[in-house]
Amino acid sequence: MLTEDNCRQMWIPPGFAHGFLVTSESADFLYKTTDYYAPEHERCIIWNDAELAIEWPVPMGLQLSEKDAMGCSFAAAEKYV
Repeated sequence: MLTEDNCRQMWIPPGFAHGFLVTSESADFLYKTTDYYAPEHERCIIWNDAELAIEWPVPMGLQLSEKDAMGCSFAAAEKYV
């Protein structure tokens, strides 16, 4: 858990899949990146992919961005090897 009180951060390597869930009423989320934003390189895996089996603590009234709602399965996702 990353909170305003614990002031923790998370490092995610370039090209590594990542996601987050806001469990409070609102949140400020900032990315520190290694390069300029390049939307043509962005990919999206559906949040509830059965193969990944992530146990999200899903709140009632879950809201997804349009982009996140259109994510593909992990099996169909482009991978960098």
